[in-house]
Amino acid sequence: MNPPWMQEAPVRRLLAALAAGGVTARFVGGCVRDWVLDRPIGDLDLAVDRPPETVMRALEAAGIKVVPTGLKHGTVTAVADHRPFELTTLRRDVETDGRRAVVAFTDDWRVDAARRDFTFNALYADPDGTIHDYFAGRVDLLAGKVRFIGDAERRIAEDRLRVLRFFRFHAWYGRPPFDGPSFEACRRNAASVRGLSAERVRKELLRTLEAPGTAAADAMDAMLEA
Repeated sequence: MNPPWMQEAPVRRLLAALAAGGVTARFVGGCVRDWVLDRPIGDLDLAVDRPPETVMRALEAAGIKVVPTGLKHGTVTAVADHRPFELTTLRRDVETDGRRAVVAFTDDWRVDAARRDFTFNALYADPDGTIHDYFAGRVDLLAGKVRFIGDAERRIAEDRLRVLRFFRFHAWYGRPPFDGPSFEACRRNAASVRGLSAERVRKELLRTLEAPGTAAADAMDAMLEA
């Protein structure tokens, strides 16, 4: 079912511009998670199947302001009717070192989904409300299970910040008990977080602490246990 926020004027203008330029777009990230859970929708992020230069041309042709906020990683920010949208081209990892990834662009939605961290972060929604779910993320989300896609050790080796992200997402979306393989992988790799920048660690911890109720404290206690 097509949710009301997909029918808002800035959203429709943005989607029309992308479609006119031959760009397929799907909503991704927090807006999809929160929609599935019937929570208030915040920022609208989209994944697109064309390179950022093509996306920028399509938006500019429609008179929509676009800022190349992260071309190297395929991300641009569009501003339609004073509302910002972050659009990121589908990607695959070429090389990872535990802190950052070298990526190549792709038009394969499943490949893009497979490089993400948790199953419910690989949920995409078409403009008509159709959900694309490659790794049973919707089931996990509704069950409050934070679960890595594929092998948890490999996901963490790609980006060690995912140890902290596991606890942050559990604070916001999880319910006890923790997913066993995911928690144990975080426990085994807890020390690896020391090699990350203080800025990245601080940002992740602050997001965890912003979780509602006692969830933040519970997540922090579990993090200390790990």
